[in-house]
Amino acid sequence: MQHLLLLHGALGSAETLQPLQEALAPHYTVHTLNFSGHGGEPLPQAPFRIEQFAADVLRYLDRCDLLQVDVFGYSMGGYVALYLALYHPARIKCVFTLATKFAWSPETAAKEVKLLQPEKIQEKVPQFASMLAKRHAPTDWQDVVLGTADMMQHLGQQPLLTADTLPNINARVRVCVGDRDNMVSVEETSWAFRLLCNGSLLVLPDTRHPLEMADTKRLLQEIRQFFAPLPV
Repeated sequence: MQHLLLLHGALGSAETLQPLQEALAPHYTVHTLNFSGHGGEPLPQAPFRIEQFAADVLRYLDRCDLLQVDVFGYSMGGYVALYLALYHPARIKCVFTLATKFAWSPETAAKEVKLLQPEKIQEKVPQFASMLAKRHAPTDWQDVVLGTADMMQHLGQQPLLTADTLPNINARVRVCVGDRDNMVSVEETSWAFRLLCNGSLLVLPDTRHPLEMADTKRLLQEIRQFFAPLPV
């Protein structure tokens, strides 16, 4: 069967992709992995960076003897997938992103980082803190949150997917966003679509940012349609 790699978002893990993985399993050989520091993986020596997570993917592909693969990336996972398509085009066939943020600047990064303060998370949303602790154990969930905040600040200063780099991605790409996403706008997703030389845009109705709130049946349909072999 066709191989399909699923990449999780910031603060996520391969486990968060399990419902989608199960829905896709009858149609693809589905692969998932945990980025460094996530889902119980050890924290890296260096700070969290997109480049580092891309290296995690390349190591996984080598370990599984996958020369080239299709990729679905949720949120940060989509950013990693597009970075790979840009700098390692031979390894990436097609990319489908969902809720991937493209509008990185010092201002947008500061807005996101405000939500990534472990002490406030523990105080205001203790259930979320408990979930993160379980998801990333034995790694301290607070280190994952702080590492993610540092990565976002770095992206705000030095975004990797820009008006100069996006046109250099030759892979077929579909960028997808929910019309009710309060983190990723339809406008910034449309901006990225217009810069891609082989891109398409999909806006999902009545859909917010969290993956667990997406309509799995609709998403499955869209993913299968996109990754279907093109007619000769």
